[in-house]
Amino acid sequence: MFGTNTVTPTPMESLLTLSVSTDVADVTSNDNVEEQRFHVIQQEIMAIIAPAVVVTLTPEELEVRTFEAVGDIAARQQFPIGGTEQRNISQRLVDEMLGLGPLQVLMDDPEITDIMVNGHTEVFVEYRGKVKRADVRFRDEEHVLNLARRIVSRIGRRVDETTPMVDARLPNGSRVNVLIPPLALNGTCISIRKFNEQKHSLQQLAAFGAMSSDMADVLNIIARSRVNVLISGGTGAGKTTLLNALSFGISPDERIITIEDAAELKLQQPHVVSIETRPANIEGAAAIGQRELLRNALRMRPDRIILGEVRGAEAFDMMQAMNTGHDGSMSTLHANTPHDALIRLENMLLMAEVNLPVSALRRQIASTVDVVVQVERMRDGKRRVINITEVVGLEGDQYLTHDLFYFDYQQMDVNGDLVGEFLSTKILPRFSEKARYYQLESQLKQAMGVR
Repeated sequence: MFGTNTVTPTPMESLLTLSVSTDVADVTSNDNVEEQRFHVIQQEIMAIIAPAVVVTLTPEELEVRTFEAVGDIAARQQFPIGGTEQRNISQRLVDEMLGLGPLQVLMDDPEITDIMVNGHTEVFVEYRGKVKRADVRFRDEEHVLNLARRIVSRIGRRVDETTPMVDARLPNGSRVNVLIPPLALNGTCISIRKFNEQKHSLQQLAAFGAMSSDMADVLNIIARSRVNVLISGGTGAGKTTLLNALSFGISPDERIITIEDAAELKLQQPHVVSIETRPANIEGAAAIGQRELLRNALRMRPDRIILGEVRGAEAFDMMQAMNTGHDGSMSTLHANTPHDALIRLENMLLMAEVNLPVSALRRQIASTVDVVVQVERMRDGKRRVINITEVVGLEGDQYLTHDLFYFDYQQMDVNGDLVGEFLSTKILPRFSEKARYYQLESQLKQAMGVR
């Protein structure tokens, strides 16, 4: 998600540290005593509350039963624990049985957007736009590996030496990638991109400092005028957040089909069909990729197609859709600049093994893609729209583009925040003809600062 200006502390702040020196050796003897106490209680709890019973209980019922059992065990073992520690131990046990174990407290913090486990001793998070080390850890490699197996088994997948890489999705929509030894040399790696249920409008993103108010107005006009858009940026730059915000401008009368690997888009319109790719599973079901879904979507009478991310041969089908009456379609891809985005799209078309010369592919891209929006997570951890770039056409064999808006970086202030301006080039874009058709030309001129 794009960074906000809020500074309200959360309970997780006590678990985060900027130091990178924390390791297992830093655990105090008191911590060891508490951990030993926890493991004794855990072993007895597992004997009392069988897994078959756990699945029949609601989370509230399990919490009550676990809390009472912890108190009984502590009294029998003569462990000196108070009500607060009893509550903490029972919550940890519930997290182990129903949640993500040590990671559950990180999943529950809305300020954390990414969780990265590098073996059982290292857990990092992205917290308010910056990567920090979290003071949570697993007992051992087997502990983190068991969690990885539990995550992927929920969607009918497995992770083992023959399948050491898996993409999965948690029930709340968060994306998970698991990589285990022998590929992961330092132990099981789990990467979680948390699903954000809060959807921001373009003007809200502008209020957070992600763009100017004029840029938000132009992007809204782009969406309403059925302009074909690519959103470009690196991993974690905020591409999906911006795509969701752009979708606010789509008319409620349109039939929209979204295609994603992991469903993250939550459109507000009443006529939305969301479809998702399927990997091969242990029951023998074949994988169904974006290209097959995109071809099928064209038979479903869409007004617009939104492809969560284009990364391969499906780019050719997406271009065909944009050129055959489905204008106003949108997608994201990974690239560092708007020009790089066009080159990467060109390479994807070549992956589709179409029997066309490169010059023909470039003509198709130049005539199909109207606007590239570049987003970036910058040094201060904040996400910003740094370019809104129009694709004008070809000049020889080179793409001809010009910026409509750009972020002009000036300096870094004493708080470590980047200071700059979002500037308009005051060039009336070629898609102003579409804006005129939708009676939005005067608003476009005003937002661009064009008289």
